[in-house]
Amino acid sequence: MRFTWRSAMLSLGAAVLLASKGWPQASPLPRGDVQAIYRHLLPQIQAIKMFDHHAHPGYADDPDVDAMAIPPSHLPLRLRDTNPELIAAAKALFGYPYKDLAPEHGRWLIEKTNERKRAEGVQYFDHILDKLGIETSVANRAAMADYLDPKRFRWVFFVDSFLFPFDTSEIASRNEDEAVFMPLQRKMLERYLKQAGLSQLPDSLDGYLAFISRVLEQNQQRGGIAMKFEVAYFRPLHFDDPSRETAATLYEKYHAGGVPTPQEYRTFQDFIFRYLVREGGRLHLPVHIHSSVGAGDYFKVTESTAINLENVLKDPRYLSTTFVLIHGGYPYARQAIWLAAMKNVYLDSSATELILYPSEFKDVLQLWLETYPEKITFGSDCFPFNEALGAEESYWLGVRSSQTALAAALAEMMAEGEITESRALEVARQYLHDTAASLYPPPGSSRVSTGQQR
Repeated sequence: MRFTWRSAMLSLGAAVLLASKGWPQASPLPRGDVQAIYRHLLPQIQAIKMFDHHAHPGYADDPDVDAMAIPPSHLPLRLRDTNPELIAAAKALFGYPYKDLAPEHGRWLIEKTNERKRAEGVQYFDHILDKLGIETSVANRAAMADYLDPKRFRWVFFVDSFLFPFDTSEIASRNEDEAVFMPLQRKMLERYLKQAGLSQLPDSLDGYLAFISRVLEQNQQRGGIAMKFEVAYFRPLHFDDPSRETAATLYEKYHAGGVPTPQEYRTFQDFIFRYLVREGGRLHLPVHIHSSVGAGDYFKVTESTAINLENVLKDPRYLSTTFVLIHGGYPYARQAIWLAAMKNVYLDSSATELILYPSEFKDVLQLWLETYPEKITFGSDCFPFNEALGAEESYWLGVRSSQTALAAALAEMMAEGEITESRALEVARQYLHDTAASLYPPPGSSRVSTGQQR
């Protein structure tokens, strides 16, 4: 036994040492023991405190968890509540004693979490973050909840509703998905009008733009650190550059009634989208854009590819605006990473690590790490599945998937002589924490800029 144990330790040490030294030229095949390197890296990676760049924390009955609702759709295999990994999550977080999620067993989980919520209050989700090693989680929500600790949860608010000031009946009639989405966008716009002290839309485009800016500034003052677009659910991500005069004509024609043609609506949205991007630069509010597959059976994957944003992301007028491509453009992740060549463009890996199993996500992550490692960020994309399986279990799944896939990707890169161990851990810290954290001011500080020309 001594000889076997000693030999195993020597093998591990040799593998790590060999991989750590690197070679003058990277090898197309691993030269070290990838499994041994992986086992050596994983606990070090799991010790890194994380900045979760994209999440939807909240209770299942909280309508503000998102500005949208998930329409009836066919979910990919790993996102279904039959995924046995979710049972492992419930066991790890709550000591779940069962091997299945039968309704009577799910009731145990509901009662256990409700008991903790009542006892812990605002500390409930803090304790979930502590268990998973998350220092800070960015909350994409219609509004922040009083049960989320503002010291640990940073708010990203939605701005898609500004793209829909006119009648949306034609859009809502296209398919079952839009029939769910459009009333919610109207509800969000009415919420913002009330927040700004308005009972109806302003009479002119100038007034409408002033209203948009007022809401952005108010949300920033309330703790908002970025604005979020889910616009890929509603239209293609390519935005033309219409004139202010064209937008003003359309606003004058339709703000009080009437149904725009699809092209008229899209032209107006092109202008408003670019206005919001400019305001993001002025206010130092990064712009988060959903840029991958999405929920719903009618979601158009080719129209949502991040490549469609290239004319905006590479427009010199927006160099002061920070862009985050949420979900990393998957399944066009190979193309999306090249957009990060722009100094103000970043990718977030959330959802990708939930849709894909770690063996596949590892390959996506490795490609990104081998291209622009300083421009990608971790996100859990946690979301409450239902009353029994909440955001807590999807937090766990996102964290564990990302940590294991990251360790595997870095182990392969070390074994192929691309990076040393010290560099691998530096890259891990960038991805899991440092890059995303550097994009935002610390809690309590403010970067609001007002009074500039619009």
